Amino acid sequence: MSSKSARTVASRMGKQSPLLLFSFCLLPPAFGTCGSGHIVPVSFRRNVPVSFRRNVPVSFRERGQCIPVGPARAASGRSGHIVPVSFREGIIASMFEIVFLGTSASAPSAKRGLSAQIVKHDEFRFLIDCGEGTQRQILQSGIGFRNLNNIFVTHGHLDHILGLAGLLSTFMRWETIEELNIYSGRWALDRIHDLLYGVVLRGGQAAMVLNLHEIKPGVFFETDDFTVSAFPVFHRGSDSLGFKFEERSHRPFLPEKAEALGVPFGPIRRDLVDGKTVTLEDGRKVGPEDVLGPLKPGVRMVYVGDAGRTDDLVAVCQDADALVIESTYLEEEAGMAKQFSHLTAKMAAELAAKANVRQLVLTHLSRRYREKDVLAEAQAIFPTVHVARDFDVFSFKQEG
Repeated sequence: MSSKSARTVASRMGKQSPLLLFSFCLLPPAFGTCGSGHIVPVSFRRNVPVSFRRNVPVSFRERGQCIPVGPARAASGRSGHIVPVSFREGIIASMFEIVFLGTSASAPSAKRGLSAQIVKHDEFRFLIDCGEGTQRQILQSGIGFRNLNNIFVTHGHLDHILGLAGLLSTFMRWETIEELNIYSGRWALDRIHDLLYGVVLRGGQAAMVLNLHEIKPGVFFETDDFTVSAFPVFHRGSDSLGFKFEERSHRPFLPEKAEALGVPFGPIRRDLVDGKTVTLEDGRKVGPEDVLGPLKPGVRMVYVGDAGRTDDLVAVCQDADALVIESTYLEEEAGMAKQFSHLTAKMAAELAAKANVRQLVLTHLSRRYREKDVLAEAQAIFPTVHVARDFDVFSFKQEG
């Protein structure tokens, strides 16, 4: 069986919804993936067919056109990754991508590592949580350590922070980055401080600037293109946080108007998107208002780590393009889920339905369950759901 494999999904959610391109790639077995290579049909909302494909080139649908990108090399340098289309023929493509490095709950299994994932947007990379063994998963994924200088920690339980010790040690030895920023709540930062300064450094100094940032609910990281905000999450004995990645609202470029005005392809269209007035070869001036549509929201992705309830998460998840959330238990053990302040697959799916999110991705799975049973329980309530595996890559994209 070929080692290269991929699973791809594309769907249009209603006439007024943006085209959401949802795709993820599986790395070769040498990089920690597994599977039988079969095709599993999955139903989407609005009866849009979806299938998981392996041993085929990666592709995704864009406005009815299939664009093969499987053999291409993405930013990570590994084949089989989705290659984002950043600016083609005047169309702005916006995307958040999440790479799952560990999807197991509490303890690792033979096929799943402890909680860790990387969110990417353009040149930015954010590591969310850092369970034991995360640095090995980073290497196996092919992503590498470059630009990995911002870490967001949902809470201070050991299965979410122990990997920071080894990661810092490696950074110090290889001197791969000049500054490391760790963001979390106060309780988690106290434990992280003890781990890094009491065990790793033991009175010494880090080889780079090491900053521990206490964050409160609200925006704590922002760029010209997007913001990251924190929100409170209920989980036993911790000041747990979730994270919302949200692109800034923008006015979509309208290529048909540009063509009617004779605006050529190339940098001149980028200038118009950036709000600049341009001068054509014949001397005519064209302004942004001539080729841009009405303001529309950007891509929104919500990440929820360990959680014991969902009623307080509906508002923050409302109408998100993607919700990534834990699903430690099945409903048959709802009592245990409540005891340990975790969610069942049914609870996660009910949240997705109430909040009207477009895609649901489940992670943080107990070793006691089969993946297909977790999927079935959630899918009975919210069809647009997927269960993440280690090294899966999900891309959530809008165009316009």
